Order: sequence, then structure tokens, then C-alpha cells
Amino acid sequence: MTTVTDQDVQALRDALGPLKDREQVAARLLEASAKHSFDPDTELDWDSAVEEGKWFWPPELVSLYDTPLWRRMSGEQRMDLARHEAASLASLGIWFEIILMQLLVRHIYDKPVTSNHVRYALTEIADECRHSMMFGRMIEWGGAPTYPVPRVYHNLARVLKTVSTTPGSFAATLLGEEILDWMQRLTFPDERVQTLVRGVTRIHVVEEARHVRYAREELRRQMVTAPAWERRLTRLSCGEAARVFSVCFVNPQVYDNVGLNRHEAVAQVRASGHRAEVMQTGARRLTDFFDDIGVLNGVGRRLWKRSGLLA
Repeated sequence: MTTVTDQDVQALRDALGPLKDREQVAARLLEASAKHSFDPDTELDWDSAVEEGKWFWPPELVSLYDTPLWRRMSGEQRMDLARHEAASLASLGIWFEIILMQLLVRHIYDKPVTSNHVRYALTEIADECRHSMMFGRMIEWGGAPTYPVPRVYHNLARVLKTVSTTPGSFAATLLGEEILDWMQRLTFPDERVQTLVRGVTRIHVVEEARHVRYAREELRRQMVTAPAWERRLTRLSCGEAARVFSVCFVNPQVYDNVGLNRHEAVAQVRASGHRAEVMQTGARRLTDFFDDIGVLNGVGRRLWKRSGLLA
């Protein structure tokens, strides 16, 4: 295991510059929350009908896009796969957000309850509650089933969120937010996509921008101030979280539900150069940041490469 010395930490501190004041960052995020928060129950037209001929997810972001199997599928089957994958991603998003809410509550448990930092964390938890309900309504609106993660990972998350360190919690938070955020930024302006789905992704993108800022600032602080053992554990837990995330990103049950051979579909997704590029491009802003703050040193980088999210 790579040993991180005090000199390494000082070099990181020098490279990143002075840490921003925690209370000032939270105050700005609270101001932004007051100006740009949404109630999905009233902002979105849940009584609208599904629009004929429109996608539930941009086709280029569907897992099988540009594979031999995709080229054999009918247009109707491709669009149906996109509908089920949108439901799978929404289900994954709910799972992540429930974990995130628990991690945030743990983070602020010992913090001053009147601080801006705690107040913003509670604001973010309220945002995530609305997002989870919004994703659930979107799944129901689209007529697809929910897609829970495999039981082994569902239970593994119980352990990870219980033993997670503060930097590990914020690293996992960013992993769960930034790749989906990149995809949603491509989705909400795409007129080929269902109007309601675009509305869901627009709300999520606007509000998640604040969550990402909060997590980045806190993780950056933690990677400078946390003890060496916490930084090492963060690299390990974050790498393992990347592996689980890449495995769970699309539930293979979606292929069964649109009449495809699951094993053939999974094999083609794994072999797809397009899919690898999509996932690595979606993760690049995050991996660049992790690289800058020392999360991808040593074993962390090896685990991320094995996940397929880092070239």
C-alpha cells in the first residue's frame, strides 16, 4: 500500500491553494437554494400522456447503442429499451440518494446545529427527498417496473455506509452524482426525449449542481486535513464503490423485459467501445478532480481502471 507522508499532504495543500471557508461556501449555496429550488409535484405535468415517437433517454446513451445487437433491433424495441433503462437509472438514483441522505445525516451529527454548513446539509437532504419521489413518479408515469440493485450490492451498501469515513462518504456522493449529471445535461435539452423526462432531468441538474459543489469543497478539505489512514481508506472504498457503480449502472433485467437475450446483451455492452467511451467521458470531470486531490493515488487508480470508468 502506498504510504502518504506529511510532505505529500503539504504538496497537495500547496498545489490546491488555500481551502475555502466552509461557512461562506454554505452561505452561498443556501442563497442559490432559495432562488433555484423546485417542487416537482407542481412544476411537472404528471397527468400528461406519453408522447408517441419520443425517447425516454437519448439513444446514444442507451447501453446497447451501436452494437451488433442494436443494429438488429427494431426501432420500437430500441425505444422500449430506452424506456426501461431510464427506469433502471431512476431506480439506481433513488438507491444512491437514500444512501447519500444517511451519509449526510451522519456527517452533521456532531456539527454545530446553527451553522450554515449544517443548515445547507439539511437543505440538500430535503432536495434529495424530492428527487427520490420525483424519480419514483417518473418510473410509474413511464409504465416500466422499478429495477432494484442486486441484493448482494444492496446489502454491501449497508456496510459501506455504516463504516464510511467522512472523505469516503463525499467521494461516494460525487461518484453517484456526477456521471448521471453528465448524462442528464445531455438529456434535458434533447427534443427527441419525452417532455416530462426532460423536465425531471432539468430540475435534477439545477439542484445537483449545488450538491456537487458542497461535496467537492468538503472532500477537498478532508483530503488535506484527514489523517493518513482515512485518506488511504478513502482511496480503497472509493475504488470499490466505482466497481459496484459500474456493475449496477444498468440492471440486466431490462434486456429480458424487452425480449433480448440477457447474456448476449451484457456481453455486447462489455465489448462496446462506444459504451466504454460514454462511461469514461461521463466520469472524466470527476476522475480529473479525484486525481487532483489525491483520491486516485496507488490502489485507488487501479480499482478505478478495473471499473471501466477510467481509461
